[in-house]
Amino acid sequence: MAAIIHSPQNSIPISLLPIQPFNIHSLFNPTSSLATTKKTKYKHKPSLFLQNPSKKTSLIQPLLTPQQFKDSNVSVGSDTNRNDYANLLRISVRCGDVVLTKIIHSSILKLEEEDVYLKNAVIAAYIKLGYLSLAEKVFDSLWSPDVVSYTAIISNFAKSNRQREAFELFLEMRELGIEPNEFTYVATLTACIRSLNLDLGCQVHGLVVRLGYSSYTYVVNALMGLYSKCGLLDLVVLLFNDMPQRDIVSWNTVIACMVEESMYDRAFEMYRELRRNECSIADHFTLSTLLAASSRCLAVREGQELHRHALKSGLHGHLSVNNALMGFYTKCGTLKNVVDVFERMPVKDVFSWTEMIVAYMEFGHVDLAMEIFNSMPERNSVSYNALLAGFSQNNEGFKALWLFCRMLVEGMELTDFALTSVLNACGSMKERKISEQIHAFILKLGLKPNDRIETALVYMCTRCGRMDDAEKIFHQLPLDHDNSIALTSMVCAYARNGQPEEAISLFLVRHSEESLVIDEVALATILGLCGTLGILKLGKQIHCYALKHGLMSDTGVGNATISMYSKCGEMQSAIKTFEAMPTHDLVSWNGLLTCYVLHRQGDEALEIWAKMEKLRVNPDSITCLLVISAYRHTSRNLVDCCQKFFSSMQSSYNINPTSEHYAGFVGVLGYWGLLEEAEKIISATPFEPKASVWHALLEGCRIHANEIIGKRVMKNILSIVPQDPSTFILKSNLYSASGRWQCSEFVRAEMREKGFRKLPARSWIIFGDKIHSFFARDKLHSQSKDIYSGLQILILECLKAGYVPDTSFVLHEVEEHQKKDFLFYHSAKLAVTFGLLMTRPGRPVRVMKNVLLCGDCHTFFKYVSVVTKRDIHVRDASGFHHFVYGNCSCRDNWC
Repeated sequence: MAAIIHSPQNSIPISLLPIQPFNIHSLFNPTSSLATTKKTKYKHKPSLFLQNPSKKTSLIQPLLTPQQFKDSNVSVGSDTNRNDYANLLRISVRCGDVVLTKIIHSSILKLEEEDVYLKNAVIAAYIKLGYLSLAEKVFDSLWSPDVVSYTAIISNFAKSNRQREAFELFLEMRELGIEPNEFTYVATLTACIRSLNLDLGCQVHGLVVRLGYSSYTYVVNALMGLYSKCGLLDLVVLLFNDMPQRDIVSWNTVIACMVEESMYDRAFEMYRELRRNECSIADHFTLSTLLAASSRCLAVREGQELHRHALKSGLHGHLSVNNALMGFYTKCGTLKNVVDVFERMPVKDVFSWTEMIVAYMEFGHVDLAMEIFNSMPERNSVSYNALLAGFSQNNEGFKALWLFCRMLVEGMELTDFALTSVLNACGSMKERKISEQIHAFILKLGLKPNDRIETALVYMCTRCGRMDDAEKIFHQLPLDHDNSIALTSMVCAYARNGQPEEAISLFLVRHSEESLVIDEVALATILGLCGTLGILKLGKQIHCYALKHGLMSDTGVGNATISMYSKCGEMQSAIKTFEAMPTHDLVSWNGLLTCYVLHRQGDEALEIWAKMEKLRVNPDSITCLLVISAYRHTSRNLVDCCQKFFSSMQSSYNINPTSEHYAGFVGVLGYWGLLEEAEKIISATPFEPKASVWHALLEGCRIHANEIIGKRVMKNILSIVPQDPSTFILKSNLYSASGRWQCSEFVRAEMREKGFRKLPARSWIIFGDKIHSFFARDKLHSQSKDIYSGLQILILECLKAGYVPDTSFVLHEVEEHQKKDFLFYHSAKLAVTFGLLMTRPGRPVRVMKNVLLCGDCHTFFKYVSVVTKRDIHVRDASGFHHFVYGNCSCRDNWC
């Protein structure tokens, strides 16, 4: 039954508390466990502290030497005013002179009657001077301590990590009939906050309401602080809304709680309401908290507004504000912004210097980060960890190992963050032996199970070719252990090592076996794998899961969903996902561009690019490559526009064209038959072009059957990468195409001798929640007999409809009828036949292929779509082909 406690002055419901209704009186029951624990230590019995009550000077000897007392010249006569003692105590605190405090204390002890007011002043002086044990002794010597005495010591205990003793004193004063005041409640609630004792804090809340202290701002602030620390945002807002008066601490508490709960929009709205409130003014804590929120949610405009407010209000000189500004501009600005803030800071601490290291590392300036580190006036473990993480982030593995060894020599504390950073650095180095040494070192440390370190170990092992060790680490984790992070790491490892099927299998098995919390990284990874394999059904289920659990607000998940739908052929779903996203980053726009390029809709892709320019979205290297690729799927009349875009990359977008950009542009020119212009472009490159650039031109030569330029291109490729497996295949195919079969076979024999293997053409189709894979002429499938029989019938029907096999694609020295057999049983034909046999009539067949679709298969599928009256969807290395009633979406530009 929920409890609601009412007060004549105010009414605060406590029914929302996620605990059992509390009984306020049970806290103060002498039989309760808390009330009876070590209670006698603080119970004021004279015999405990003064054996002779009449002898009040028993504490003088340990506090003051006889000579000091003699030289003090302090009068102890009855005419001495108590205010003089209090003033002297204040002077001693102001001067930091504990000796003077002891002299005054000794004089007060000589008074005939105990003066609680002066004893309290002595307690306060010792506390402020940092002599807590002396303050406690004075408190213990009091015959009749009052609420001020108790409050001072309770507050002292609360701030000194002695929360248990603070609670006991609070119980004692209640038993003695001393009513707490607002400051006592604040001190007790401080102890609850530091120990996260929500149960006791709620009972104190009940007392606050019953005794009429809920109108005191300081008390309510303390209650809000407790609920904020315990993650109870609703209660914090409820208390805040019911406050009769608020100060800046009230506003800061509720804003900080919202930021902690990642409710950034509400936090900024509270800040705007604060600005409209004339009774409170934002302080340095407000700005620091909101700047941190701006960094986390990349709120550029809000962060800049906070900076302007800091300049107008004079808070720009505050240390915490400047540190927060540096963190904000590191995430949402430029390096120049960060340097400007740092150089203008009137005061810098170790965190300021560390933020500068983080900024330089974030922008890739490793040497400058090291200069800052070496010039720091003082360093701590955070500084070392920032530099270590920066080395790891920038793939400076050996520098990270050097710094880690230095930390060991200097005896620095090895935090989880430091160990994780060095493991990630070893992973980026891909050095198996070094990874084994670091692994052994961590095992010797004997650390307790830790999600971060185990995840980093899995990552390092997978990056260093130790998949067996990674699997062993992962499978040794206890089932009741929260290993969602390790699972995500293992799934990512399979995906990174070209094992997407294993990744999805592991994910599904673990998700069905236990209550697994799927995070944003895991969702994005699985969505990416669904797109790679074309598993649309699972991708939709993951999308629904993300929508149900509110994870689509994460930009990374949204981007992965766009990519998944694009690669599965669901173009409209990809576009709808993009439009439904609350915010877009550059990856989102690139994903949308990729969607149109994959579906060969160049004009629509260029419209998206025009929209990005209008919105002033700064492109990156990938964006430029996608825009160039879009021109391949437009008309030849737009080739000049492609040339202008390519030429303006440096001047307009500050992006230097790389070999990939040249390959893309040459591919566009070659595609439209401008082979000589493409060759001139390659000759004019400011650097030595990679083989990929020449391969792009060679593809154009193949499309337009230009043997003269093709031979020159092949010579260049052979000279650049003579030992590359693709070069051997190129040479072999070149000899085969010209009928030089012995030379072709010699090249293939050389490949076998050197251990080179051609990437086998593979096609697959998703059916019955399984991936059915096919290779050319293989009979490994359990239904291969039916598939071959069905394909033979299909070939006969297509031949009747006018299909003529193109045997020029068979590069083997065999008879003509054998060449046809080679063509008929390509992997894509087997996969499409399986799909036709297993799916319902009228349903489209979706097949994926890891290499380009050959010309004969392209022609064959056009006839298949006619004779079967079925839509055939094939995704190859270049994009999608939609075969419908004898036509293809690529308009027969199938390369």
